Amino acid sequence: MSADLPVSLYTAAQVRELDRRAIEGHGIPGYTLMCRAGAAALDRLRRQWPKARTLAVCCGPGNNGGDGYVLARLALAAGLSVRVVAATDPVRLHGEAARAWQDWQACDQPLSTPDEALEGADVIVDGLLGTGLVRPVEGDMAHLIRRINQAGKPVLALDIPSGLNADTGAVMGGVVAADLTLSFIGLKLGLMTGAGPACRGALFLDGLGVPDSVYQDLPPVARRVLPERPRGFPRRPRDAHKGHFGHVLMIGGGLGMPGAVRLAGEAAARVGAGLVTLATHPDHARLIPQARPELMCHGIQRPGDLEVLLARAGVVAVGPGLGTDDWGRRVWARLKDWTGPMVVDADALNLLAAAPHCREHWILTPHPGEAGRLLGRATAEIQADRPGAATAISGRYGGVCVLKGAGSLIRDASGLSLCDTGNPGMASGGMGDVLTGIIAGLLAQQLPVGGTLGESAALGCWVHGAAADRAARSGERGLLASDLLCHLREVINP
Repeated sequence: MSADLPVSLYTAAQVRELDRRAIEGHGIPGYTLMCRAGAAALDRLRRQWPKARTLAVCCGPGNNGGDGYVLARLALAAGLSVRVVAATDPVRLHGEAARAWQDWQACDQPLSTPDEALEGADVIVDGLLGTGLVRPVEGDMAHLIRRINQAGKPVLALDIPSGLNADTGAVMGGVVAADLTLSFIGLKLGLMTGAGPACRGALFLDGLGVPDSVYQDLPPVARRVLPERPRGFPRRPRDAHKGHFGHVLMIGGGLGMPGAVRLAGEAAARVGAGLVTLATHPDHARLIPQARPELMCHGIQRPGDLEVLLARAGVVAVGPGLGTDDWGRRVWARLKDWTGPMVVDADALNLLAAAPHCREHWILTPHPGEAGRLLGRATAEIQADRPGAATAISGRYGGVCVLKGAGSLIRDASGLSLCDTGNPGMASGGMGDVLTGIIAGLLAQQLPVGGTLGESAALGCWVHGAAADRAARSGERGLLASDLLCHLREVINP
């Protein structure tokens, strides 16, 4: 994700409020903003596709369509060949969009059918549906979206790809697959999570010359995670020893599943935890140190075997490979009395869903399926409103929720954060175990310095994704969770 993008993320309603403030509070006419949007989009298009000579501009019924009509008019004036598709009768337009249509009409250019416009176009401009979409796309509009996607041409989306929910990142029946999206005034949360990263293409923001004062006193719905150095990763003192950097107790690895707990333990060590102890099934206790001797390993036959280990631990992480059999259930039950910071993942989340309880000093790290079990919902419902699901989990179970996936969301009492590091290569087994270890290792070191539990979770997500991005330089397909481990040191050292 480009460092040029802002930290603040907004809902569609909030961006409409920013628009209103610019118009009413600062005297910027709405049509001036629309013209600026069209000009900015044309500029971005010509920089991205400098050899493009023929544009197909698809315009819908609202201000998004108005932006398209402005772009078409300016492109024609710049000497480009422009074919405009009116997805709805322009006579029904009102306000600034109607004026944009009238100005285009004054150019004395005929409207085109979708077939006429898309055939031979060098670039397609999506100005069909903006941020006000609240119900699934259907009928002729859905058909046009499919035609755009099937045309095999580069697509520029104005503000947001048509069919994408601006608040949740959910697909509303069908969505334009854009190669580039230019968003306006405020960055929409839905562009950054759920299906947003998959259908937006390259993402840019243009503030349209709106004054900074417009944004004052309007807290964003979420903020992107951008760790600040050296606060995030301070240099270690020259007289440091392992006792300064905490002790992680990693609990998991039920019978036949030693890999997950080993991955998590090694990740905790690789981000700098002073000591890492694994509490695992007795059958694995002698095997794991042979592969990674730095990890102290203890076989847990019964819950009471955890007592000495818990007394030494500063942070507990539980779940990787735990299982939900009798061994896993008994180990999980013992942790109900643990009062220190805890990271809960995988099968521990499934056990929590079966017998819910609430506490404040833990971090829950579900993927959408586990989130569904925690809330008693289908996975599709979670993906339809990821911000709402993360908020609901944090509210029901307390503490911090990290809802994993494209645009991972971190929800704590202070609000919502979004992590946009990472790549599709992370869709492989064990990635969540590595994240669990990273967060636990940061908590053990009390990183970021002076940070809250939520800030540690957010920093862990950023580190996880940043390491994966480095590991994916040689290709995303075939990326393994263990490939991240050697890159963690590069990411977390100042």
